[in-house]
Amino acid sequence: MTISQERTLRVGVVGYGQRAVIARHVASSGVDASVVAIAEPSVAGVERARLDWSGAVDLYESHQQMIAEARLDAVIVTSPDWTHADIAIDFLHAGVAVYLEKPLATTLEDADRILAAAVSTRTPLYVGHNFRHAAVVRLMNEIVRRGEIGEVKAVWCRHFVGNGADYYFKDWHADRAKVNSLLLQKASHDLDVIHLLASGYTSRVVGMGNLAVYGDIDDRRDRSGEVMSDWFSFDNWPPRSQTGLNPVVDVEDVSMVMMTLDNGVQASYEQCHFSPDYWRNYTVIGTEGRLENFGDTAGGVVKVWNHRRDWADTGDREYTIGGVATGHEDADHLTMTEFLRHLAFGEPTALSPLAARQAVAAGDLATRSLRSGSQPFDVPGLPEDVLAYFTSLQH
Repeated sequence: MTISQERTLRVGVVGYGQRAVIARHVASSGVDASVVAIAEPSVAGVERARLDWSGAVDLYESHQQMIAEARLDAVIVTSPDWTHADIAIDFLHAGVAVYLEKPLATTLEDADRILAAAVSTRTPLYVGHNFRHAAVVRLMNEIVRRGEIGEVKAVWCRHFVGNGADYYFKDWHADRAKVNSLLLQKASHDLDVIHLLASGYTSRVVGMGNLAVYGDIDDRRDRSGEVMSDWFSFDNWPPRSQTGLNPVVDVEDVSMVMMTLDNGVQASYEQCHFSPDYWRNYTVIGTEGRLENFGDTAGGVVKVWNHRRDWADTGDREYTIGGVATGHEDADHLTMTEFLRHLAFGEPTALSPLAARQAVAAGDLATRSLRSGSQPFDVPGLPEDVLAYFTSLQH
């Protein structure tokens, strides 16, 4: 479905929390589109929206009211994870194109419900896996596609989540009833990138994990109405000195997963929320070499080793990472632009709901594994009509 550009596209936002800032990229996308409505149930969220948009948008208490009254062409869903499925499905059935912040859903079953709704309605669905557009990922993918390390056989990712307590343990992210696990919520970016670099999807997973540190902290409080930027500070260190954690803390703060992909590639992912530093380290090993990133934003470097040798910290080739120095402002802009250009001009997308579903599948089933004594789980396939529909919309 392509929306005519004879008029300005009307865009809404559902959920005005920390990630709602991505809606600002609508205006800079180069597409004739404008944010005209925001749905936010909390008093604090409504006040943030009023301040940010200076009365230039209509405010609604619920997404159902927005569907009925706002006459939208598209919606950006940045509500909490556990609400994604029902909200996205309601908009899809209303014929409103959906930009859904990652993860696609908190369970594999809900992810498949969303895909089925998109296929049955033929309403555009886009999932904001912005990390695929990050400079470090684009660089690593280019190196792999050029064949500099040969055929990929193994991918490892270590994620040092040094801001983990402030990012994930002081609000609903700490509650498995609302987030499932951080091996899904936080790791969905990295699981998706592993799939990209390996050119395959996870077919079998085994997970391990533990609540090793933050479960022992008794200082808890309800932070309803607050967002992460209200309490974040690098002075919140060391990890056991944290205060004001969420009343419920039952997600793992250290976890890992081993994966076999459908093309035979072996992969692993490790995540720690109480490390002092904050970055991701990928190692991709092929039949003719390996690459590894040191830093994941501007100023970092991706090194390639493709000659037999003893240990050396210099690569045979080294490539400087571009993009922004911190955060993911550039990736957010590229992602939003891709979504809107898909709607306005029918351009195919690099990001796919199929890939988003496979990231949820790997994370959800790895969580089930780690909570059942590391029992292996196989990823179920998708119906052929779902695969064909979404494949036709991609590059």
